[in-house]
Amino acid sequence: MKIISDFLKGICIGAGAILPGISSGVLCVIFGIYDKLVESVLGIFHDFKKNFFYLLPIFLGSTVGIILLGNILNLLLNSFPSPTKYAFIGLILGSIPMLIKQINSQNKFKLDYIFYTIIAFALGLLAVILEKYLSSSVFTANSYLIEDLYSNTIPSFFPIVLLAIAGFFMSIGIVIPGVSSTLILMCFGVYNIYLEAVSTINLPVLIPIGFGVVLGGFIFLKIIKSLLSKYYMQTFYSIIGFTLGSVLVLYVPITFDFSGIISIILFLLCFYIAQLFEKKGN
Repeated sequence: MKIISDFLKGICIGAGAILPGISSGVLCVIFGIYDKLVESVLGIFHDFKKNFFYLLPIFLGSTVGIILLGNILNLLLNSFPSPTKYAFIGLILGSIPMLIKQINSQNKFKLDYIFYTIIAFALGLLAVILEKYLSSSVFTANSYLIEDLYSNTIPSFFPIVLLAIAGFFMSIGIVIPGVSSTLILMCFGVYNIYLEAVSTINLPVLIPIGFGVVLGGFIFLKIIKSLLSKYYMQTFYSIIGFTLGSVLVLYVPITFDFSGIISIILFLLCFYIAQLFEKKGN
């Protein structure tokens, strides 16, 4: 049963790696597997059998989520943007109270931690503003370089290196909760090409990105592990602040029509489901 649960969590985590405004790291925190995931990845060679079989269903689920569910959810975002986004907002916000309770069970709460939350919230809000700007701006020059991957106009190694670098920094959004991978890919102008490569399983594009993600993932995981070991409470309260700020990327004004009513219903339903899911998990 746990294998199925981890597989389903992996599907959601994989989908979070390609959907705008969704952080895979946040989803790992919400599902209560973030700490264990960090330990298992970094300690894969210390206890290979145990860590491998723990990571396997999550990895397989993530792959399914990226290839299949990601496309479905992307279609929903295009066809029913408001209801879909409010469903995500409900799931994310509904998990915050239980996350705070879980964090405070580790150490005694101090008022100083609110300062970290406020600063991180401001940074998350800034990331939202930046992502909104990038998604509608002309930061797509690098896309043309990637599109020339199959042409002879420039050396083929250049776009491959660019994809690997984009993947390296994309791992920040996968590893660090609250950081959107799509924001980073937009900075490099490769987000649309990445989505197309996922839907068509374009290996010449996916392999260099994957290489960068793996390399960057190990580096940034070591950094986040160090922060958690030394500043556990401060790190997680910063994560909460960044999550609350970055979730605003999904906000769309409510209209009092059928779509708006469905959006409100889905928000409340998903908020309740998140609460129920966390209680069952505990």
